[in-house]
Amino acid sequence: MTDKNATTPIQPDVVTIPRKMPESGKVNIVGLTRDQLREALIQAGTPERQARMRVGQIWQWVYHWGVRDFAQMTNLAKDYRAMLAERFEIAVPEVVTRQISADGTRKYLLRIAGGHEVEAVYIPEENRGTLCVSSQVGCTLTCTFCHTGTQRLVRNLTAGEIVGQVMVARDDLGEWPVPGAPKNETRLVSNIVLMGMGEPLYNFENVRDAMKVVMDGEGLSLSRRRITLSTSGVVPEIARCATEIGCQLAVSFHATTDEVRDKLVPINKRWNIETLLNALREYPRLSNSERITFEYVMLKGVNDSDDDARRLVRLIAGIPAKINLIPFNEWPGCPYERSDWERIEAFADIIYKAGYASPIRTPRGEDIMAACGQLKSATERARKSRAQIAAEAGLGGV
Repeated sequence: MTDKNATTPIQPDVVTIPRKMPESGKVNIVGLTRDQLREALIQAGTPERQARMRVGQIWQWVYHWGVRDFAQMTNLAKDYRAMLAERFEIAVPEVVTRQISADGTRKYLLRIAGGHEVEAVYIPEENRGTLCVSSQVGCTLTCTFCHTGTQRLVRNLTAGEIVGQVMVARDDLGEWPVPGAPKNETRLVSNIVLMGMGEPLYNFENVRDAMKVVMDGEGLSLSRRRITLSTSGVVPEIARCATEIGCQLAVSFHATTDEVRDKLVPINKRWNIETLLNALREYPRLSNSERITFEYVMLKGVNDSDDDARRLVRLIAGIPAKINLIPFNEWPGCPYERSDWERIEAFADIIYKAGYASPIRTPRGEDIMAACGQLKSATERARKSRAQIAAEAGLGGV
């Protein structure tokens, strides 16, 4: 893909980073909640009266300082460090490749247990940096405009694999503090959005536990107001998200009639627009959130008319909301086109005049297939390509 303002195609920087896979047979500390870590330490022989203190010490080393070697945890006795090294590990996903877009966006292809791959994306902006993390390998929702939706669901990510994406990004950005250095309050990863591969609310427990780790004030320390979970509309889990996580909520809405949303977001056939909106009206009160973000991808001739804009305003009446308008990010073989810019602006103007913020999202990382809706692991892309080649050649299954 090329930048429409550029005269030559963008050539993304692709870096392959070797890293050994973690050893098996040990308990991975990454992703354990404080209670889970305390229980694991007790089972490993830590006296109960010491366990809480040990959790605090280990937690700070892992999540504040970014230490991966128990031998460096110098406020723990040598024999205790040896026990930790024998029974535990501090393992994060393996970085297979890192691609850097012309606009500074970074996309990581990460290998996890079982050899599966997921993608995470870091988006640098003025005064902030947002990390888009994945919650599943593939996706079960088959949204027709989304590239990830064309990849079958393989499995849920563990809490450790979700937290590990944050740690990998901080590794790459050099964001861990250095002992003895002047304190630096600048946060490169200042925001997290659960908008990568998968539907977070179909992996609720692992997502919840991962966010507990991320929000803990003595470690990664990201406020719940700096975490946004995006759902396509898993209605039964929305209230749980409010009370058990309390983060900001974004909804992949994308249509103003059930007929159109059934096609774009098939989960709508199970929980239609009215049912979804009824659940959303309760979310700000339950989570103490200021407003809900409605994500709306702009598809030419499908959902971008003035009538759609006016219907959208009527549908969300009474819900504290912001509407993010997303110019469609095309991918090979996609059945849709991006709405014309003038059409997007006209749509935004109707919403704005109705009293809602309606920012038009600037596409980021398109040249490395890192933009919204484009994530799909390289392995799965290659597998599909081989199958297509075989079909064209009249060969059997691959």
